[in-house]
Amino acid sequence: MGVVKAREQDITLLGRLLRAEAEGEGETGMMLVGNVGINRVRANCSDFKGIRTIPQMIYQPHAFEALIHGYFYQKVRERDKALARRAVNGERVWPGKFSLWYFRPQGDCPATWYDQPLVGRYKLHCFYEPTAETCEHIYNTF
Repeated sequence: MGVVKAREQDITLLGRLLRAEAEGEGETGMMLVGNVGINRVRANCSDFKGIRTIPQMIYQPHAFEALIHGYFYQKVRERDKALARRAVNGERVWPGKFSLWYFRPQGDCPATWYDQPLVGRYKLHCFYEPTAETCEHIYNTF
């Protein structure tokens, strides 16, 4: 049973996002994108109030570079769907474990991103967690 509801078409959509956003950073990088996405569906805080489904999360305006710049066209592979299922089932990997944001800066990771603290970096991407005061539900266990 997943930590969010997901139909097969949702798994396919999430798998496409993982590939489009982080294929170059391997399975771990793709899982981190999955963590952030699932966290956004579960959080119901900050920029993600009212986001309750995987499609709402993916198609939220300005949420993912892959949609803005057209990388999202790629066909999903079984490997991508398997990673998406792992994320939906609640597997979390640091630094995406509780993160709601990530981005790829030109250089070092800024200490904050939209006033949220840096939690860590994986390869080229910096990850940011909300504070418990602003997004307490993100820290709920499954």
